[in-house]
Amino acid sequence: MNKIKVGVIGTGFIGPTHIEAIRRLGFVEVVALAESSLETAQHKAAELGIPKAYGDYKKMLQDEDIQVVHNCTPNHLHFSINKEIILAGKHVLSEKPLAISSEESAELLELAKKHGVVHGVNFNYRQFPMLKQLETMISNNELGKINLVHGSYLQDWLLYETDFNWRLAPEVGGKSRAIADIGSHWCDTVQYVTGKKITEVFADLATVIPVRKKSNGGVATFGANASDEGQYEDVPINTEDYASVLVRFNDGTSGVFTVSQVSAGRKNRLSFEVNGSQSSAYWNQEEPEKLWIGHRDRANEVMLADPALFAQEAKGHIHHPGGHNEGWPDALKNMMKNFYTFIYEGKDPLQDQANFATFEDGHISMCITDAILESHNKQKWVKVQLEQEVRS
Repeated sequence: MNKIKVGVIGTGFIGPTHIEAIRRLGFVEVVALAESSLETAQHKAAELGIPKAYGDYKKMLQDEDIQVVHNCTPNHLHFSINKEIILAGKHVLSEKPLAISSEESAELLELAKKHGVVHGVNFNYRQFPMLKQLETMISNNELGKINLVHGSYLQDWLLYETDFNWRLAPEVGGKSRAIADIGSHWCDTVQYVTGKKITEVFADLATVIPVRKKSNGGVATFGANASDEGQYEDVPINTEDYASVLVRFNDGTSGVFTVSQVSAGRKNRLSFEVNGSQSSAYWNQEEPEKLWIGHRDRANEVMLADPALFAQEAKGHIHHPGGHNEGWPDALKNMMKNFYTFIYEGKDPLQDQANFATFEDGHISMCITDAILESHNKQKWVKVQLEQEVRS
């Protein structure tokens, strides 16, 4: 078997998780990585057991052996690097957000279609086995007509004024933070599970900590806050720590969600509840093997992830027997498995249905983010604008 050869740009928090997930597939090989300097790239390549190291990603894009490139860089680099990957004729898997505006994401989607490359965005939460099971249940009308969708995505890694990260700077992370960073995951996951599209939003955003203390030493994403007393500089913050958003879906269904990066005790709690005319369902990413199913006329139940209990359509998404919990890294592996199987089987991104999030999903996410920001600024309902920005 000729393995698909891959290059990865960026080795912060997310890059190594991509590499680990890829290596679990067996038919894909990471052969190169690129970093901001050759010294850093060589150090990371040695640490991760990767043969080639580049201090300039542009040189890596010239490597004819590489068929696919993963963009794991900070947000402000996503558009330009994704564009160069496509123009180099490589398939591309980008971290989200796809870009920092819907105008940029529309251009990337159009370009990817024009060049016929396979394009993916790492919305990995939709890849949990239980969510494929729930998606199947909803499509089979097991919950009845969906009337309401509500939930939240809560974290606490930016709770203290001394917590600081590149995501806080608009020139690097983009004009939205909590919504673009974690709200995008909530929206993508819920749209995937329900089969509905968010078409209108009413948003309230807040910066809970308007001035933060940036450590001169720096802190990694999800790292502990700095502790060197006096070694700080005050930095004004212009992006949101918190947001609550009312949403309307394309079929008239209503919903609401809250995102926060300042909720003590919540580490990575993406959760949502779907209320149907017959039953309800609730899922929490921190306990991903459980699905609560609510009834009115009989006892509620908790379904545990088990291939023996899953619908036929969901069995391929779960890889271990019941009781052998599959978590965040396994959902990421499912994302990579679906993306690379699509490539290995020679499917056409213009004709064949993808079972992973594509640049189209990334563009939809950017349009929702733009609408949320506009809604907050105008304090009114705002429609999600898609058609006028996709020129393909």
